[in-house]
Amino acid sequence: MTFSTLYNNAQIATMTPDKPYGLIENGAVVISAGLIQWVGLEKYLPEGFRSLPGKNLGGRLLTPALIDCHTHLVYGGSRATEFELRLKGASYEEISRSGGGILSTVKATRTATEEELFTQSLPRFDALLAEGIGTVEIKSGYGLDLETEIKMLRVARKLGQERNVRVKTTFLGVHAIPPEFTSNADAYIDYVCKDVLPAVHADNLADAVDGFCENIAFSTKQISRVFDKARALGLPLKLHAEQLSNLGGAALAANYGALSADHLEYLDEAGVQAMAKSGTVAVLLPGAFYTLRETQFPPLKALHQAGVPIAIATDCNPGSSPLTSILLCVNMACTLFRMTPEEALSGVTRVAAQALGIGGEVGTIEVGKKAELALWNVDQPAELAYRIGDNPLEKMLVNANS
Repeated sequence: MTFSTLYNNAQIATMTPDKPYGLIENGAVVISAGLIQWVGLEKYLPEGFRSLPGKNLGGRLLTPALIDCHTHLVYGGSRATEFELRLKGASYEEISRSGGGILSTVKATRTATEEELFTQSLPRFDALLAEGIGTVEIKSGYGLDLETEIKMLRVARKLGQERNVRVKTTFLGVHAIPPEFTSNADAYIDYVCKDVLPAVHADNLADAVDGFCENIAFSTKQISRVFDKARALGLPLKLHAEQLSNLGGAALAANYGALSADHLEYLDEAGVQAMAKSGTVAVLLPGAFYTLRETQFPPLKALHQAGVPIAIATDCNPGSSPLTSILLCVNMACTLFRMTPEEALSGVTRVAAQALGIGGEVGTIEVGKKAELALWNVDQPAELAYRIGDNPLEKMLVNANS
């Protein structure tokens, strides 16, 4: 027998785009079999649901569970020393070219066992979940060899299973050129396409494929080869693009129909228009912008004018964004990028779901979608962006009939 649960006396930020926050004051929602069966003004509750015992939410704010659509949270070691070096004047690119940066994390991640990686990553994962998150994207990319890339993706899957939370895994084998291929990036691309990506796909460990298109990483031509292989395997695409310079990566991603292009500080008008045409989501990462003390702002005005959907994410990683607070990320998007609180909250709900290709399942509170909800002790949605260092989460209601 299927039971239904009624939650009433709530402010419901459905995050549908028809009105600000999709807000329903004095709202109610009915959940059945883990799905939203009805949502609307409580006074319009259908007769068939009026006999249900109501769970009074005390006027609190109800939102979709939040989504972190770009993280690198599975890794070994720490890069606190590099943080100090940057403050002494070294650039991100200088550190990377001297063997630091991503490659220092590669070394630590390769030497860690699967259990050690899980143990190190779980506290970071839990920190994200504590702020109302119901879906986390986790990338590989600190192995750069078959064994370690698979190890990382297994850990990512295990994290989701351990906490009963949706994890979307992304293969990021083309994150950096590993030491074994220092002088031959094309040979590494051969290796990824012939050996690593097919094995990852055969083990069903990746939900998407990503790459790093940048002067210190891979060219558009090299990324295209990986994208061709991924597309042949039926895997969705994403791309780190235009973070440090403009190589045309975002336009490349858009031309391949990628789900998202991420970072985008150096995105030009051609890239904006290509993304608008393809529907590719712009994922902005204020944590990296903040940590690297970047001065080149992503082109928010151009993205808005072109109608490109904008998501935001923590980019949780050991080097450029050691951030495990989605609420601080929301605040940063407003304070640093001048996004409105509604835009920022949309960026970690509705648009973040779109960036992961799961917009039909989660991201808004609508009939037929999964009942993954967060209840907050706030008076209005803007408080989720306004507060700094505060977590007003009351509780999660995830697939809840209780």
